[in-house]
Amino acid sequence: RAEKPFVDLNCAALPEHLVESELFGYEKGAFSGADSSKPGLFEVADKGTLFLDEISELDLKLQAKLLRVLDGAGYFRLGGSRKVDVDVRIVAASNQKIELLVAAGTFRKDLYHRLAQFQLHVPPLRERPDDLAGIADEVLHQYCPKARFAPDAMAALRNYDWPGNIRELKNVLLKTLLVDPNAVTEVHACDLPA
Repeated sequence: RAEKPFVDLNCAALPEHLVESELFGYEKGAFSGADSSKPGLFEVADKGTLFLDEISELDLKLQAKLLRVLDGAGYFRLGGSRKVDVDVRIVAASNQKIELLVAAGTFRKDLYHRLAQFQLHVPPLRERPDDLAGIADEVLHQYCPKARFAPDAMAALRNYDWPGNIRELKNVLLKTLLVDPNAVTEVHACDLPA
């Protein structure tokens, strides 16, 4: 599937009623404003990969529909009468422990087991201090390719707990470079936000 489409959807970023039309598409006239047909992300990702970020945010009704598709059943676009069959690899992520959501009844157990065929646990940044320098360098070079960290800046980064993980690290570095990223050649501890 490496040469096929990679499509991603942040399930938490869209209102609940739009997620279904994004995933499964819709036909012209299916609802107000549907002036033309639109393929869903499953169709766009056919033979490729669909990444569902924050899958834990899906409501139970949509989880049931998703489970049917993952089990190989075709589906209908909203307002459609033609069944759509797709072959898609699903990669899902969540910042919550889905096992706890299953126990609480807010995530379907059968969907969890369907998705949990292979799991990759990525520990928080605070539990991976050896990874911090490489990640920080990569983020710094995205914003400012010629810059580097002074030893005191790297020590300050290593001594922080990073409750916001890599998003917080990116935010800190972006704030550091906002003044004039082209003028920065070396980042010192005094340049970092308090």
